Amino acid sequence: MMKIIKTSIMKMIKKMALLACVTLLAQGAVAQNKMDSNEKTVMVGGAAMYPSKNIIENAVNSKDHTTLVAAVKAAGLVETLQGSGPFTVFAPTNEAFDKLPKGTVETLLKAENKGMLTGILTYHVVSGKLNSSDIAAMIKKGNGKAELKTVAGGMLTASMKGNNLILTDEKGGTSMVTIKDVNQSNGVIHVVNTVLMPK
Repeated sequence: MMKIIKTSIMKMIKKMALLACVTLLAQGAVAQNKMDSNEKTVMVGGAAMYPSKNIIENAVNSKDHTTLVAAVKAAGLVETLQGSGPFTVFAPTNEAFDKLPKGTVETLLKAENKGMLTGILTYHVVSGKLNSSDIAAMIKKGNGKAELKTVAGGMLTASMKGNNLILTDEKGGTSMVTIKDVNQSNGVIHVVNTVLMPK
């Protein structure tokens, strides 16, 4: 009789322990989901961009930015863009890179052209965190134009065309911001539809 009672108690303890584990796991999942849902994410390239993650951690998940990520790796800029920053990055899509003359991307990705590639990529980066409202205020203050000094040392000219934010490079090429204010833990990304070129 004692043996039966003992076995029943053991079964009950096991069930309770299992139930406690399941409950804890469920609570953990809910807490994680709550944490994720508390973050105001923006969808870029089919992936949610989390403000708690850095520029690189988010960019690698965007299927629209595989060329940019490959270029950043080839230029050795991963560590820099994972740093504390803050940075404002104008991120060209794969389609933006496709607009370049045929063979340009392949040429830039070669080891011997690392300096040139680094120059082009850092021309898309501005020190500090500039949301679209900050840039719009600068444009208004500058009577329709604002000059943004890039990490590469060159200048980008920001202006508005209707509700669209337009960037003009030093060669006169223009690029439009298609997705704005993608907040990161170390700055902000604005997706652009054309690669900007320094002098």
